Formats: sequence, C-alpha cells, structure tokens
Amino acid sequence: MSQALIGKPVERVDGRLKVTGGARYAAEFKVANLAHGVLVMSTIANGSISSIDVKAAKSAPGVLEVITHLNAPRLRFPERPQVNDDGVAPVFGRALPVLQDKTIYFNAQPIAVVIAETLEQAEYAATLVQVAYEERKPVTKLETEMASAFPPQEGLMKEPPTGRPADYMRGDPDALSKAEVKIDETYTIPIEHHNPMELLSTIAEWSGDKLTLHDKTQWVPNTQSHVALVFSIPEENVRVISPFVGGAFGSSLRPWSHPVVAAMAARAVKRPVKLVVARNQMFTSHGHRPYTVQRVALGATREGKLTAIVHEGYAQTSLYEENTESLVNATRMLYASPNCITKYRLVRGNIQTPLYMRGPGECSGVFALDSAMDELAYKLKIDPVEMRIRNHADVDPSDGLPWSSKSLLECYRRGAEIFGWSRRTPEPRSMRDGRYLIGMGMATATYPTLRMPASARARIFSDGTAVVQSSASDMGPGTWTMMKIIGAESLAMDLNKVRSELGDSTLPKGSVHGGSGTTASVGSAIYEASQAVKAKLLKLASDDKRSPLQGATEQQVTFADGRISLKSDSSRGETYAEILRRNRLPSIEATVDSKPGDEGKKFSMHAFGAHFIEVRVDADLGMTHVSRGVTVCGGGRIMNEKTALSQMTGGVVGGIGMALTEETVMDHRMGRIVNANLGEYHVPVHADIPALQAFFVEERDEHCNPIGAKGIGEVSYVGVAAAVANAVFHATGKRIRQLPITLDKLL
Repeated sequence: MSQALIGKPVERVDGRLKVTGGARYAAEFKVANLAHGVLVMSTIANGSISSIDVKAAKSAPGVLEVITHLNAPRLRFPERPQVNDDGVAPVFGRALPVLQDKTIYFNAQPIAVVIAETLEQAEYAATLVQVAYEERKPVTKLETEMASAFPPQEGLMKEPPTGRPADYMRGDPDALSKAEVKIDETYTIPIEHHNPMELLSTIAEWSGDKLTLHDKTQWVPNTQSHVALVFSIPEENVRVISPFVGGAFGSSLRPWSHPVVAAMAARAVKRPVKLVVARNQMFTSHGHRPYTVQRVALGATREGKLTAIVHEGYAQTSLYEENTESLVNATRMLYASPNCITKYRLVRGNIQTPLYMRGPGECSGVFALDSAMDELAYKLKIDPVEMRIRNHADVDPSDGLPWSSKSLLECYRRGAEIFGWSRRTPEPRSMRDGRYLIGMGMATATYPTLRMPASARARIFSDGTAVVQSSASDMGPGTWTMMKIIGAESLAMDLNKVRSELGDSTLPKGSVHGGSGTTASVGSAIYEASQAVKAKLLKLASDDKRSPLQGATEQQVTFADGRISLKSDSSRGETYAEILRRNRLPSIEATVDSKPGDEGKKFSMHAFGAHFIEVRVDADLGMTHVSRGVTVCGGGRIMNEKTALSQMTGGVVGGIGMALTEETVMDHRMGRIVNANLGEYHVPVHADIPALQAFFVEERDEHCNPIGAKGIGEVSYVGVAAAVANAVFHATGKRIRQLPITLDKLL
C-alpha cells in the first residue's frame, strides 16, 4: 500500500445522502403496484390456537388476503445441525416455523398477516382478526427454572463452533477453597432490546419463480440463502438488496419471520408487498440480549494476585432453539490466574430466541467479572487499576498462545492519565460536590478479533476510476467509507477516483456485518482483490512491446497515483488508464475469495481497552448521571479515524444505557413484555450523555489479517456497564449487582 489514506479522518461517503434523505432504506424503495402487509400477533405466551376467524378482516375495505396457519403454503424449516451453521443462527433447533402450525411459543408471536391496498386498511383489518386459544401457564422466569438448566448441545460437540461455550477448567479445581482472600457474588442482567431507529422491513416482489427482497439485513447472503431454503428455490433466484441499514446492533444478523412472511404474502396476492414491523412488535419479532444470572468467585493472595477464578453463567433460550453466546469466554483469558473454572447453562422459556446484541457474551460476562475484580480490589485495599495491572496476562492463559498484539497496559496508563485517576480518593463516599456524591470507576474491555470468509471485486476503468464491490451491509459504522479507503490505498489511486458498492446479493459475497469482523473480513478481501487487479495490469504492460514497462516484474515497479513506474527510473511508466486504452479494454477486474489462514492456531487475537467513568449521584434522590468518560483502546490498525472515534463513543453510550436505563420488563403471569415501546424502554438520550472522550493506542498487528484491523465495534461497549457500576459503588458505597442501576436500588 503506497498512499497514506488509512488511518486519516475521512468524511463518510454516504453522509450527504443520509442527512438529505437521499439514502434509501428497505421500506423506502419505489415499487409499482405495492400492497401492504401487517402482522397479527398472539395474545398468549404458551398454548395453541383453537380457532381463528378472519371473515370480518377479509371483508374490510381494501383487504386483498389474510394468511394464517390454515391457508399458508407449507414451507421448509429444517432442523439444525442438518443444515450448515451460518455462524449466527443457533447450531441446534429450528427457526420459528412462522404460520405453519397452531403452536404458540411466546407472547406476541406472529400468527397471521393481513394484506391490503394501503397500510391503514391493513392495520384496521388486523384488529378484526378473532382468535381463540387453548392456553397453558407460561414459563418466563429464569430463576424459577434453574433446577432444569442444561448444558447446550453444541458445548458437547467435539469441536464447538468458534466462540461458543463448553465447560472449561485449568489448574486445581479446589483452588478457590484454598485462597487467602475470596469473594463470591451473583450478578444479574435483564433482557435488553436493540431498538434501532429503522424497523424490521421487507419489500417482496416475485417475477415468475424469481424473488427480489428489499430487506433490512446485516448479512445479505444469509438472508438470500435462508429464504431460498425455506421456499425450496435456487439461491440465484433470490436477490436481496440492502444498501443502507438504519441501525441494528445485532437485531438483523439473521433473517427473522418478516422476509419469509412478506414473500409469502407477495406470492399470495400476485403483487409486491411491503411489510414493516411495528415498534411494539419489534420486541418479539427479533431476538434480544438474553436474561443472564452469573456467579463469579475470585480467590487471591493478600498481595492481590489471582489464584482462582470460578464463573458460572445461566442464560435463557427459547423452546425451539438453543441460543448460546460467549458469556464466560473472556474470563478464561482476560486475567492471569493459574486456576480457572467456567460453566455455561441454558434455561428454556416461552420467549423469542435471544440473539447477539452489541458485544454479545463478553459484554454481559465482563460486567460480572470486572465488578467482581473491583469488589476484590476494595476488599484488599488495592487501587482498582493496580489490581488489574498485577493480574495482566502476558500470554493467553486459556491456551498459552502469544498475543498477536496487546496494548492493554498502555490503555490503563493513558486512560488513567487523561481521566485524572490520581485525583480519586479511594474510600467510598469520600468525594462530593454539594448534594452530589462523586464516584470514579474503571473496567477492562476485550473482544476477540474475528476474520470470516469474504469475497470482493476490484475493477479499474479506462477513464482512470475504479470501484470495489462486496455484498456486505453497512448499519452505520462506515462500511461504505472503509471499503473506499482500503480500495483507494490498495489500488494506489486518489480517493476521489474510487467508489464503493455494497448491499446487493448480485455482488461478491460479503461476510456478516457483525462481531467487529467486517473490516477485517471484507477489508482484507478488497485488499487482496486490489493486489490481484494490479498484478493483471502489470502483466498487460509487461507483455506489451509498446509499453515503457515491457519486461518489468513486480519487484521492479511501484504503484502510485494510478500509475505504474520503474523504481530505477520513475519517468518510465504509464497510468492504469493508458494501459487499458492502448489494449482497447474498457476495464480490468479481479474477484477474490478471502479467508483466514492458520494464524488463529499460532496467536490469540483480541482487541483490548480500558474504560474510565465518573458518575454524580444525588445523595437524597439516588438519581445517577454519568458526568465524564474516557476510553482508550488498542484496536489494531484504524482505517478511518473519524468514523472509528464515532464507533467508540457510540459503544460507550450503549454501555451507559445497559448500566443505568435499559430493561425489558416481563409480566411473568402472562409471559408478556409490558414496556414494548420507546416511552417505557429507556434508551439513553442526549441529556443522559456527557461529552465522551475516546483514544486509540497505535498498534500494528502483523498477524491477525492482511490489513491489521482488529475491530472496535464491540470492544467499545464491553466493560462500560462494569465501569459505571464500579463508579456508583465508589460514590455511594452500595454495590449494585443487578442491572440496570436505578434509583430504587440506591435508596
């Protein structure tokens, strides 16, 4: 790579489209003769439909059709693991067989769809559908079912999928009982919902046996393959278009019921159908961060060196799938301890299948682990930062592998310095500003560096421009811009002469837009495709007697400013455009299928960071406000400083919401979510968030992938809730182990 574009602050290439309304989201595409679909949801959480009366609905003005399990086409929802694991859907179970039978698995489950000429007509007709049920008592409370908890089946597999749970132990199983000092506490995290601004949306249009879906998705090829499988049609007959995603945070990682229902409806009425899931329906139409109960026990010497770690996690899953996440995985590698035990168990309930939510697994697990580390530090009267430094892992304790790169100690040092940690007095309730108790807390952040198979195309045109393409999604962090930057630098071209294209299944298959792996995966593919197309250009010139580069090899030339020239004589060279025009070629291209090698067997690859948080707690009312925040991260090579800093601060905002406001409340008598709206499910607003600071430690990782990117989307979120909880304890002397930290828990 010759030009210095990577790492510089670059404006979003899609920014103007978004702020002017020019960006088209899934529900905004103009399609002729469009009808509208509205879902009807169950009003019970467990049982079956005994009768469903759609006469009034079908007779309502504008209604074209009402589809229920009685008249829906029979579709294919095969059991896993007979189908390939896509890395997002649970390995075991079966996707919700929407509108296929009378069984009710959870409250507000889709049981019918009304299709009408207008949205208003469909919404009204949906209220006319009459349903009678055979109801059974729902099971939705994890604590009452823990006796029936079970290890996930994939944990018993010979080789569990990457990042998935299996019981783990190293060292002495009785080390905890022998520790000089120990703590043993339980931490609880409620169900949390993603709540992006853009609702789940699909426009489905059939043309013979071919289907086009404008769909909100974080993984275009996955939606394509899922819908093709369900309808038993070839994948190439399904086109999925998703150029812009209005936030997702994991909610659109896998296709839920809506694209299938939209396609079903469009086929039934023989015209395009738009289906937009309503905000209250979003709380059961996709997954959520699972309810978890975690026991963390730590043993240490009186000098603060860990001698034992025990981490047991219990998580909810649905009746029909075994959703798992890496809840206890960070505990195995984050701190040095010769003895460690982790255990992960599932509890079934009448809920929608949970799903990854930003920082999945690690976000919940590190809240418990780093809260416990803080408790141990106070018990030993050791500074919390010093406590973590004393237990820094110089190699991965879980497998003994060296780190591909690690800047965690520098993150601690810089974060403490910028934040002013030295001004903190150690005793709880010792810092005050009038009526406000001041607290300072910190926590460690970590997330694995993932690289997934991805394909990309690089094409150079005879007019001196280029395009890089992949079907990857962009839910907001800047994939459009990242692709353009990597393409321009890899092609050695001016940034303004390269454009990016994404979000269409007709393009080379991109990886899932999640797990902080998009840049590492798609970016590496773009880099490799760019190298391949430059090699093709050089061969054209080298084989051409008319070229000043005749006979030149790769070692003898340089690529810069859209031109190839000899290292020995820069005047001998020609532009890409000149090479193509002389050969009468309108363009030249290369497509590559990029995939990780064996680096994961040689190195442990993670991003690391540290969060420092200051809170102000009203001493009389218990109201808590985050007043300052500093985050320092070692995230490998940063592609775009501007969007990366935005990613970091956005992650901290999400972590503050996890700590202080977000909770999906369940009425366990009916198995019903009672705050399924943005008025009562409290996400942070601008008034809740101070000016946050984020910084990167310069980190060059030569092992993780060709471009050295480690991913920052999740690590920015992981640890924030623990840092806030630790700050609240420092302010008040009250340790809150059940999120969110609301005023009733402090009074």
